[in-house]
Amino acid sequence: METRHLELLRELAVRGTLAAVAEATHRTPSALSQQLRTAERDFGVALVEPVGRGLRLTTEGELLADAADEVCRVQAQVQARLDAARGEPSGRVSIGTLPSAGEALLPGLVKALRGSAIELTLDDFDLAEADYATRTLDVDVVIAHSLSGDVPAGAQRLTSHVLVREPIDVALPTDHPLASRERLHPRDLVGTTWIGVPEGYPFDTILLAVEALTGQTLERRQRLRDNQLIRALVGRGEGLALLPRFTTPADGRVVLRPLAGVPAQRAIVALCRPDRHARLAVRTVVDELERVGAGLTAIG
Repeated sequence: METRHLELLRELAVRGTLAAVAEATHRTPSALSQQLRTAERDFGVALVEPVGRGLRLTTEGELLADAADEVCRVQAQVQARLDAARGEPSGRVSIGTLPSAGEALLPGLVKALRGSAIELTLDDFDLAEADYATRTLDVDVVIAHSLSGDVPAGAQRLTSHVLVREPIDVALPTDHPLASRERLHPRDLVGTTWIGVPEGYPFDTILLAVEALTGQTLERRQRLRDNQLIRALVGRGEGLALLPRFTTPADGRVVLRPLAGVPAQRAIVALCRPDRHARLAVRTVVDELERVGAGLTAIG
């Protein structure tokens, strides 16, 4: 039994198609097809079957895909014991993060690990909530967020650690009539214009909750991903926005006001595949992220 065959089946189970696996792993579909055929010979069973123009895992293929995390976790645990015997965690740990959470957490993490034997590689991406789980195939730690609970959608089978809970505030121009209020309620927002986020992104659920409570539709003038761009447009009077409290700097053009009456808080979460979390270096990174998050809570 080769671990690489189990990992391929896991990739196919999560990503859905050979083309998606090929793109993500920088291999050709023909090379992956050949690897599947080799795996089927080794296991003595059919692992995939045709469906439409694509493939899907057979019952046996799904069983082996589910076993991939377990097998890889045992290997990682052995490596972790070896690392512990050497006296300190070491090695490269890759992190992918949504930008606003990374801005809040990663400077403190980098400082905490300076001088250690852990090497960090960092990437940033902004995704719909349901897409963060898939990215754990690409990096050791994904820093994601959720407004619906402590575990982002689709991540229930992953190792998940809440790093910090961050309020999402209403950003307004300083000269806006609502800026004089200490706290806003859904009824205050009726008739306002917004700079929103793409549909499916977590912050949009707050506006949807406001609309459901008031029975009034809010105009989204734009839908953007970058919080700094959104803040700049708010300052120019283009609309209101929802922005995270910890990484939205105060300036003379924009103020933040808490929103009461609907859930307006996100859980920032570290997600790992169980086999990756078994590595001592990865667990050390997650522990340090939790410490940095606790510091943000104390300040905020």
